[in-house]
This record gives sequence, structure tokens and C-alpha cells, in this order.
Amino acid sequence: MKIGLWSDAHNFPNLVLMKLSAYHKVIGDQVEMLCHLNHYDRVYCSKTFDFTDSPETYAAIRADEILYGGTGYQNSKVTLPSEIEHIYPDYSLFPSYTQAYGFLTRGCPRACPFCVVSKKEGNKSMQVADLHEFWHGQKEIKLLDANLLACENHEQLLTQLAASGAWIDVTQGFDIRLVTPDNMPLINHLKIRSMHFAWDNPCEDLIDQFQYFITHTTMTKHQRPAVYVLTNFGSSHEQDLYRVYRLRKLGYDPYIMIYDKPHAPRETRLLQRWVNNKIIFRSTERFEEYNPKVG
Repeated sequence: MKIGLWSDAHNFPNLVLMKLSAYHKVIGDQVEMLCHLNHYDRVYCSKTFDFTDSPETYAAIRADEILYGGTGYQNSKVTLPSEIEHIYPDYSLFPSYTQAYGFLTRGCPRACPFCVVSKKEGNKSMQVADLHEFWHGQKEIKLLDANLLACENHEQLLTQLAASGAWIDVTQGFDIRLVTPDNMPLINHLKIRSMHFAWDNPCEDLIDQFQYFITHTTMTKHQRPAVYVLTNFGSSHEQDLYRVYRLRKLGYDPYIMIYDKPHAPRETRLLQRWVNNKIIFRSTERFEEYNPKVG
């Protein structure tokens, strides 16, 4: 068979397509990224974002069979068969990326209303793989788990990551509410260039948890942990400022995330410009002093 693959994620390799490619190559099929000029026996379209165009936007797909999957397609609940889910990914599909990519766990118990993970993967974090399934000695590991620390086996998984000796990028961050005296030493053994957390709910007081981590981490001051601060999702401007000021005082690097940015208030968009431009943020003590017209 001749297989075509398409993804809307242009700045990040598509793990599902890498697994599909590996499987079809094992059984002797020809695999390539979709070219609209070619005809295929089957085309897999993987869409991550609901706001991106589909491949048919540009030209008709010439294929006997077209399969669609991913959160970008409404109501899509396609899952990979076990023999494909657990195959070593075909990293040659995205040769410019040299890191290993994968999930050790799936699911999250938080069920945040702005997040699709619990609805898509379940409201419990469960181990789905060991590290060797997608890592074979690469110098960096891109971990895609939504909430690894919520998994009951997370200490064993942290041990696997530390033993790899690779640099670990926890792309979705760790849940600060689940950092404990038991797992903190394991987190400290990870080779992490930068750590990040989130403080999404302004009504949830996380000061003690953030204080505990910053006190016990072995990261240097030059590795200041980042904290994503969700705004325009039920929070007031005063609540947004409170989180930003407290995080900076504790030694963290806040980063503003705006929900539904096109309809966000101007003061929220200005807050994002002030906080996320670190040169301005570190030279201006208070948001009230920030003037976007200067410079």
C-alpha cells in the first residue's frame, strides 16, 4: 500500500503519525508525507487544532481511503490499536527534530473546564508506557504527559527519566499541588533546563506549594521556574495582578496565558505584553507604571 500522512502541527512533530509510519513500514508499505499530486491507497489526517485548515482546503486528496483523527476534528475519538500505540516511533518522518517524544501517562484528574485532556483521555492519570518504548538514547526527551505526578506510579517513572541521563522537557509542566517531600528528591535528580507550572484558578491558594518547591529545588537562580497564569477565564484584573506579583516575589517567572484572546479586555492584553516581555517586566516594578507607548 501507498500511505500518505498529513498534520496541521508544523512546529512540532506528530507522534501519532510517527507511530503509524513505523507500523506501515514494518508491514512493507510505502509511507510519505501527503503530496496532493500523488494518489494513495490510504491517507491519515491528524489535526491538533480546531482553528487550522484541513488539507482539503488547498486541494482535493487523491486517495481510496481517508482517515481523520485528533482533537482538531470535532467529536473525534479515534484511538490507535495496541500494536501501533506501543511501537517505537519513526523519527525519520521529522528529521529536523532530534529529541525523543512520548507519553508515559495519559489522563488527568483535574477536569479543568478549559482543557480537553480529561474528556479525551480520562479523569485519572494512568501509566501507558515505559521510557524505552519511545527513547533509545536521544540526548533530550520531550515528555508530553498532561499530569505525570497524578499517576500512582509516578515515582517509578521519574526514576526512569532520571536514569536516562537525558535532558527532560516536561512540555505540559508539573502540577505544583502534587509536589511532595517524597517526590521532590526525584524531581531534583532530573536534568531539566527549565521547569514550569500553572496557576490557573485565582480562587485556589497555592502560595505554600510554590514556596515549598522554590525552597527545596536544586535549580539555580538562573533557572527561575516559569508559571503559566491563565487570564480572561473567570478572573478579575486584580486577581491576575495578585498572582503575578506573588509569583515574582517568590522567585518565579510568571507567564500570562489569555483565554479567548480576541475578546479579552484591553487591560488583560496589556498585562500579557508587560509580563511576557521579560526586559520590560524586570525593569518595571508595577503594572500601573507600564506605558506601552514608551519605546
